[in-house]
Amino acid sequence: MSKLEVSRVFYEKYFGAKSNEKYYNSKTGLQTYFLTFSDEVRLELMFNPKYKNYKKLEFSIGFAHIAFSVGSREEVDNLTLCVESDGYTIISKPRITGDGYYESVVLDNDGNQIEITE
Repeated sequence: MSKLEVSRVFYEKYFGAKSNEKYYNSKTGLQTYFLTFSDEVRLELMFNPKYKNYKKLEFSIGFAHIAFSVGSREEVDNLTLCVESDGYTIISKPRITGDGYYESVVLDNDGNQIEITE
């Protein structure tokens, strides 16, 4: 399964995303999925073979993470355990943060930080 497909499945399985059909540009090799979440929030996943050797920087200005609210502390705990048992990296176990949020932080297959909050 390609990294793009693994990413699509990750967001569908853990966060309830609904995917469109894959877009493929035969001239450039670009492949994309639009994932739709509740309230019509959308995330576009992309693969471009031109960037296949791209290495994610440890720190950059701009996008830091995506946060998903799952409704309760119990759901934060349950989803974090599920993601961890499936072999994904947990950066921060469920806890109350300094600003008072109950959350955990996990990495998707591309190393993007996903905050799971109540």
